[in-house]
Amino acid sequence: MKALRTVLAVSLLATAGTAMADTSVVHDGYAFDQNQLIPSGARLEVGTTGYGGALLWTANPYVGLALGYNGGDISWNDDLSIDGTKYDVDMENNNVYLNAELRPWGASTNRWAQGVYVAAGVAYIDNDYDLTQRSSDGEVTLNGNKYLYDGSINGQLSYKNDIAPYLGLGWAPKINKNWGVFGEIGAYYTGNPDVQLDKDGKFIGLNGNATADLRAEEQKIREDDKYQWMPVGKVGVSYHW
Repeated sequence: MKALRTVLAVSLLATAGTAMADTSVVHDGYAFDQNQLIPSGARLEVGTTGYGGALLWTANPYVGLALGYNGGDISWNDDLSIDGTKYDVDMENNNVYLNAELRPWGASTNRWAQGVYVAAGVAYIDNDYDLTQRSSDGEVTLNGNKYLYDGSINGQLSYKNDIAPYLGLGWAPKINKNWGVFGEIGAYYTGNPDVQLDKDGKFIGLNGNATADLRAEEQKIREDDKYQWMPVGKVGVSYHW
């Protein structure tokens, strides 16, 4: 029900935005065309949520829709940090999203201003992140305690079957009649992830218990507010027909 309420809320906001925009465009001489139900363009994109693309619709100069998919594997070094302990992250992305793109200067004669938009929408998120902590000095840290080790700390962080609301800011100017570029930053609100950590190898505790510290480190990641948000940054090219 929570997910359904989120979708309905975003849909109502998008509808309200469209209605307000339509009031303006009627005065500017624009009229709705049923052919606008057919996608007006497409784009290819790559970024922090993977790579993929989207179909684009233009309701009027002020309002558009983007239905897209981002997936694939992306690896980051030292991307996740808990109390100074850093993990390498191997991301397996699987996201389907629907965004309303609101362009406050959509009818401007300045094509650079036309490209500015605010994106609001929802996504189905099914992401897995493989975590690995290694050491160059023969020590690893768990829950603030140091261990001599022969191996690594491995784990998985996942956002499973989540419907997440999204808010972002983008710029998508056209280079010519058909081609354009775009960049977008934003964030999904995902809630806290599921986390599992395990050790692979022999750990010698200097002042702690490895199993207890693994469980404590898992809990810290689960409860850290910054992992309730999934940041988005992506760029790409678009084609409009």
